Amino acid sequence: MSSRRGCDLIFPPNSSFFRFLLIPIFLLTLLHPTEAVELGTPEKPIRMMFVPSGDAQVILEGGQEIAQMLKKATGLYFSTSVATSYAAVIEAMGAEKVDIGWLATFSYVLARDKYDVELLLIVVRFGKPFYRGQIMVRADSGINTLADLQGKTFAYVDPASTSGHLYPKALLLSHGYDPDKFFAQTVFAGSHNAVVLALLKGEVDAGAAYEGSRLAVAKSHPDVLKKVRVIAYTQDIPNDTVTARKGLPIAIKNKISEGLKYIAKTPEGAKVLKRVYGISGLVDLDGFFDPVREASRLLGLDLKTLGR
Repeated sequence: MSSRRGCDLIFPPNSSFFRFLLIPIFLLTLLHPTEAVELGTPEKPIRMMFVPSGDAQVILEGGQEIAQMLKKATGLYFSTSVATSYAAVIEAMGAEKVDIGWLATFSYVLARDKYDVELLLIVVRFGKPFYRGQIMVRADSGINTLADLQGKTFAYVDPASTSGHLYPKALLLSHGYDPDKFFAQTVFAGSHNAVVLALLKGEVDAGAAYEGSRLAVAKSHPDVLKKVRVIAYTQDIPNDTVTARKGLPIAIKNKISEGLKYIAKTPEGAKVLKRVYGISGLVDLDGFFDPVREASRLLGLDLKTLGR
């Protein structure tokens, strides 16, 4: 009789002793189950993606700094990246490959409609939650009005850019010009900075970007304000957003929202946000009512008793 056979006879699999041996293993499985790694840990960081509206390297470096400051403020870990296009961020959020997207205005509208993303914060610039797009030309082009653009070459930013595509087209249509037939040629430069640089280099006759886009390249091209001028502005546009993908846990959303608002109020954080996207502040929807609260405070009103 083999040793294997003998062992089977002494401790048969269906014996109570054999089942007794399995109990500790079963209990260990209950105590240490194979669970999904918690989001926001080093093993599974929160994925944050930025749109390529400006210099991609500047945005990438600034995004990494924001992630580091957020970690200190929230205890959560982040990984950051810059998308190749505005649409790429939308689709990545829809596929749950990105948790937090820094979305341009129209990109947010598209993502909200298509993937039910959630608005966390709205960007503030110069104390305002809105901005404008602008149409620019070279100062020596001889172009002074929208009518003068007919038959010229024109640069947009990105198909999903609000101030660098959607609103400028709407502006032309409002003046009776069909933007699809009005120009000799149109191109998508990929970023606001790239539109301004294309004008500086004489690669296009005119272009559209957000108001203040010339200042974004002024450090490397100090003569940009003289060589590139604005001939028209769009209507006011709601500012870009910080947005969460559908299904992101509410506790994480709250931590990120509060963490970003805190960072925006620190000297170091304000500096980074301004460098990345020209941001001077971040506010949630309820934050728009802060001026009303401040007015009430100055008037000495007790908001808790007035509503009774």
